[in-house]
Amino acid sequence: MTRSSAGPELTVLHRIPSGSNAVYRCVDQHGDGWVYKPSAGERPLMDFPDGSLAAREVAAFAVSAALGWDLIPETVTAHGPGGRGMAQRWIDERDSGGDGAYDPVDVHPVDSVPEGRAVVLRGEGSRGEEVVVAHDTDDRLRRIALLDIVVNNADRKGGHVLVDRAGRSWAIDHGLSFHVDPKVRTVLWGWAGRPLVGGDVADLRGLAGELAREGGLASRLTHLLSSDEIDALARRVDGLLTDGRFPVPGPGYPLPWPLF
Repeated sequence: MTRSSAGPELTVLHRIPSGSNAVYRCVDQHGDGWVYKPSAGERPLMDFPDGSLAAREVAAFAVSAALGWDLIPETVTAHGPGGRGMAQRWIDERDSGGDGAYDPVDVHPVDSVPEGRAVVLRGEGSRGEEVVVAHDTDDRLRRIALLDIVVNNADRKGGHVLVDRAGRSWAIDHGLSFHVDPKVRTVLWGWAGRPLVGGDVADLRGLAGELAREGGLASRLTHLLSSDEIDALARRVDGLLTDGRFPVPGPGYPLPWPLF
């Protein structure tokens, strides 16, 4: 068990094998579940500074909270057996096996796309059949897609949207965010080119004001991001407010790989 004034006391239960970086399922002193990612367990990348991904996850939570959208589970700086990193509240996912529920982002036969879903990619299935990748278009998923533009998320895979037992969607895995260059890669392109809704515009204006306010969000992000990255964040918010719509991607749509 490890104690930190900046985060929960963590007891590791087991390592989560999926993904290329070290990820552990933990419980705190109250028995509540957390995901712990030590910075020392991050695989080096060409386009992000070494050991910076945990801080970017904490920064993404701070931005979501400042918008008032509550899209990302509570994420804090923490120390654990692997050293300094981040801890994020564990989400107990909905059991989709018995009630016919499906994931917010999924693969469907081309002629069987559920009503209300947006198609973002066409391709071939494992047997050569024509399939599509499509996602839901509810308000909460729309805001996840918009948050990805704000934080410049380079890795919004389908599996990075979880649905809890109450049916609520949550966005996870934001380590590849906040680059100063355009890096958005996402499966949530269903709103490309569409106007922003009024409530989202008001929240973005509030975020812009919070970033500009002395002692506001920008100052709280200084121990998580570089000054250039914070400036780029403010420019992206201003750009969204100026354009008033979701950006349109270039040819081929920038997609993460793998998609799920």
